[in-house]
Amino acid sequence: MTFDELNLAPAILKAVHEQGYENPTPIQAQAIPAVLEGHDLLAGAQTGTGKTAAFTLPMLHKLTKGQGKTNKFGKDGVAALVLTPTRELAAQVEESIRTYGKYLPLTSTVIFGGVGMNPQIDRIRKGVDILVATPGRLLDLHQQGHLDLGTVEILVLDEADRMLDMGFLPDVKKVLALVPKEKQSLLFSATFSDEIRELAHTLLRDPRSIQVTPRNTTVQRITQVVHPVGRGRKKELLAHVIQEHDWSQVLVFTRTKFGANSVADFLNKKGITAMALHGNKSQTARTQALAGFKTGDIRALVATDIAARGIDIDDLPHVVNYEIPNVPEDYVHRIGRTGRAGKEGQAVSLVCLDEEGFMQEIERFTKQEIPVQVVEGFGPEAGEQAEPIAMGRQVLWGGKGRPPSREVMNAAAKAARSEMMQRIRENKDKQGQPARRKPEGEGRSGNGQQARNGNGSGNGNGSGNGHARPQQPRGPKPQNGRNGTNGASGQHQQRPPQQQARDVRRERDEDGEERMPRNVDPLRTNLPGRRDMTGVKRVNTNGQPDPTRTSIDSMGASRRQNRGGGGGRGGNPNRNYGR
Repeated sequence: MTFDELNLAPAILKAVHEQGYENPTPIQAQAIPAVLEGHDLLAGAQTGTGKTAAFTLPMLHKLTKGQGKTNKFGKDGVAALVLTPTRELAAQVEESIRTYGKYLPLTSTVIFGGVGMNPQIDRIRKGVDILVATPGRLLDLHQQGHLDLGTVEILVLDEADRMLDMGFLPDVKKVLALVPKEKQSLLFSATFSDEIRELAHTLLRDPRSIQVTPRNTTVQRITQVVHPVGRGRKKELLAHVIQEHDWSQVLVFTRTKFGANSVADFLNKKGITAMALHGNKSQTARTQALAGFKTGDIRALVATDIAARGIDIDDLPHVVNYEIPNVPEDYVHRIGRTGRAGKEGQAVSLVCLDEEGFMQEIERFTKQEIPVQVVEGFGPEAGEQAEPIAMGRQVLWGGKGRPPSREVMNAAAKAARSEMMQRIRENKDKQGQPARRKPEGEGRSGNGQQARNGNGSGNGNGSGNGHARPQQPRGPKPQNGRNGTNGASGQHQQRPPQQQARDVRRERDEDGEERMPRNVDPLRTNLPGRRDMTGVKRVNTNGQPDPTRTSIDSMGASRRQNRGGGGGRGGNPNRNYGR
């Protein structure tokens, strides 16, 4: 099949051919006709399968054939709304819309947090046909009265599974309440958890279901290899591999933001130009990092999983798992950044003893045994044993076999928290802001959740009302200034509730990548009752197939009893990864 057979507008086909595309991918071949026919769509597609064009091309075609509506401001109303979980992905989608719609009389724009609102407001006021947005900033602008969503005809939720993992489900439901009930809805997701199925049943009407690639499938053109490494030698091995093979462009994945910064700094000291990409970076810094990486000015881009969503480089040759993900699906997403558009790619995983259990689970999930190559001089020290892995406030067990006792895990968690607080104090000292120890309970929200914009991991000045307090200007503290009280007047200095709500949502947009996935028990102490690694609970369907459940979902529960390895892990229990 060719694109010419899909009955798209000539102007769209012209733009597609200019990009060098002649034949649609499987997801495009199935989704485009369904969308053109007006059906709602539930599509399961992995990163790198061409899913952006699968909804962008038919959306552009339908909008050119339809009649535009006027919004309450007297301008062209938003006819199509695309929601994405991250800024980078939003920018990438909007770029694709401009690329494929360059010969069409349609306008588009993208809005997300981390940058000023005024330029976005100006563009929206002029009228826009297609709007790509992250949920937080979209609701911000609507609540301020700058946005009318009553004219939306097509709604797209892209990477819905990630959107829910990042905690955006409440915001997504708010957005659904703002758009018309009579619309065409398209939902794209790599996995189908219970929450995704519930959202699909609420949003979609008699949808067409498409699953082109099981979510545990890795691209065949990607060469995968495991390098065993000592816990303290990972940075040295990473620099060695990059320099030994003279890699000019490599995407490196870490588990945390702090890890990304540390690795990038080390590579720069070794003469390898590198930059970190994560939620704490300003949008300008993130944009510059991506631009420099694409042009080749930056050899190594060190990123967290969520921040890397939206990185779309057809010729990206190398991906390195500096730290092995604790969720197997994330491994598939990571290495899917290479081997795109029919190109060859290489995925390298640096596995220490602490992560061999994670690697076994990945091999079981992807149904393959990844080749092991030992790099002399970088192996573990004699007598080195697996230890729990600190991840922010969480501690994971990723070693082979069963986890250690709860006392050991709790001790590791306490040590990790102490180390994190020490880093915070050091950072404050560098910035000239003396750190103070918070009284018990200070810096936490009223519902027991920490407000990150003002808690121990940020400014250390969170309030107890569930909202983050504004950062006080540097200089002498006012008398009785604790808890936001002005020493002179005794009045509280607080942001308006609307601004506080925006802060909370913006925090989620910034920091979502270090939250633990809902389907993982960090201490692995509740294995019989926790969800499968697929994220799907076992449900009784009374013998009837669930159209939103993939074949791999169905296999998750039945395979539990046959898993090998300790601690409920799968794979070959005798795998030693070259040791």
